[in-house]
Amino acid sequence: MSKFRKVALVSALTAGLLAAAGFASAQSTAYPGVGRPATAKEVAAWDIDVRPDFKGLPAGSGSVAQGQDLWEAKCAHCHGVFGESNEVFSPLIGGTTKDDIKTGNVANLKRADFPGRTTLMKVATVSTLWDYINRAMPWTAPKSLKPDEVYAVTAYLLSLADVVPENFVLTDKNIAEVQKRMPNRNGMTTKHAMWAGKEFNGTAKPDTANVACMKDCIPEAKVASMLPDYARNAHGNLAEQNRLVGQQHGANTAVPENKSAPVGAVAAAPAVKPAVKVVDPALALLGKHNCTACHAQNTKVVGPSFNDIAKKYPGKADYLAGKIKAGGSGIWGPIPMPAQSAPEADIKTIANWLAAGAAK
Repeated sequence: MSKFRKVALVSALTAGLLAAAGFASAQSTAYPGVGRPATAKEVAAWDIDVRPDFKGLPAGSGSVAQGQDLWEAKCAHCHGVFGESNEVFSPLIGGTTKDDIKTGNVANLKRADFPGRTTLMKVATVSTLWDYINRAMPWTAPKSLKPDEVYAVTAYLLSLADVVPENFVLTDKNIAEVQKRMPNRNGMTTKHAMWAGKEFNGTAKPDTANVACMKDCIPEAKVASMLPDYARNAHGNLAEQNRLVGQQHGANTAVPENKSAPVGAVAAAPAVKPAVKVVDPALALLGKHNCTACHAQNTKVVGPSFNDIAKKYPGKADYLAGKIKAGGSGIWGPIPMPAQSAPEADIKTIANWLAAGAAK
């Protein structure tokens, strides 16, 4: 073996041993052979919660005026311009008074005849608002807001409830003072034994002491009837009415329900496999750009259905592309559609699809 090959071999073996040693050291000591401890940088990327004592709150600031602009562009289409809408989600604003701000207890929560419970009526800590907006909003693009934008949106919400004035600038320095004006700041308690432990309720006793009895159980229910085929599609195709979140997927009620063959029936010859249907590229873009979060094929969700848009603007692709890019409100109702920042080519493809009839 030449001297050069010996040196190369030794170098390769050394590198391999070092790599193996590094891999072994990266393994988890708590669970041998399973993963490795997370690095400080990886933990920091997940550690974004903001606690009631404001630990975890990043530095930043945002004014009510800035928050209003952001709200109208990214939030109003689901919550209304003033956070009062009940069309998509429960109202955020309403039900609180200036007296509640003084006392820290929302009086309307004790009224059995009050029509509803808004977010500002229930939430006790401003950190909860900031944290939830930061991690979950906007609904179609969670975690997309920068810290200053979260401060601004939070400030706008608080101004709608008269917690802060219209010219207020919310910052990490003054947020603790704002907490002292939250309408329901004194309405939260942990002394309900919902979680065992003295750190929560002063006692180690839990709120339940159930034991399994396994007697007097209710007999298993037997289905005595089923929905007839003619009624399956009474409310439209359920498969097309679900948003792209969660695990709920409606049945395709546009076709009769599959039924098992009767006992003794002869199996039919295998059907000829139909040709693969070419999917319109616009359909994929609707999902990619979250259009289906507010629109469905043939039913109104937040905005009008694709079919209704196609019927109203046949052949007007340029007009539709302009509306998609600019957003707006008033044509289909009071809830505005935010301006869309999708690529020009994608917007044009969607607009052409709508103008051509929105065929699925």
